[in-house]
Amino acid sequence: MATPSSKKTLMTLYSTGDCVYAHRVRFVLEEKAMEYQTIDVDLARKPEDLAELNPYNQVPTLVDRDLAIYESVLVMEYLDERFPHPPLIPVDPISRAKVRLALLRFDRDWFAPLFQPGFSPAQVEAAKEVVRSGFASLSTIFAQQRFLFGEEMTILDCALAPLLWRLPMLGITLPAAAQATTAYMERLFALDSFQRSLTSVEKAMR
Repeated sequence: MATPSSKKTLMTLYSTGDCVYAHRVRFVLEEKAMEYQTIDVDLARKPEDLAELNPYNQVPTLVDRDLAIYESVLVMEYLDERFPHPPLIPVDPISRAKVRLALLRFDRDWFAPLFQPGFSPAQVEAAKEVVRSGFASLSTIFAQQRFLFGEEMTILDCALAPLLWRLPMLGITLPAAAQATTAYMERLFALDSFQRSLTSVEKAMR
């Protein structure tokens, strides 16, 4: 990760050390090998300029020169279009739509109940079971291919990796039969870009 004192930094990421959504963005930034600086936000005392950049006053928020982008999926897509190597979104429209629909479903059904306020304990527990059974069922896919959409990683894998990293913290254990999913997790976690994306807080999660 670049620091403000190294090369000229074009991008700034407002983040926190444990935000699963910001982790997604850091993973993509590292996969793209981009120079950027991180501003660690104290959610109890947010910097004044964050509200000026993001009307929702939330992280992650990415600033690229005069442009501020927020919502992790939009930031990931922007980064892939702005820096197309390595490509993380399929070229053909049908595959692109499938990736985006899968992201939408995972965000609504998996991420929102687990990481956003407003859900009851019963809803959170139900979401944990959905995640456990969902990753277990995906084992049939990972037994045939390296990533969710084939042999090349996409932003969908980048989006799911931070959730997979947090499974022990969430108390979610995959069944023994989901060996292919476990191998998929290990492939993601072994990537240099993923390791570089981890904050000290995230490293302590495992």
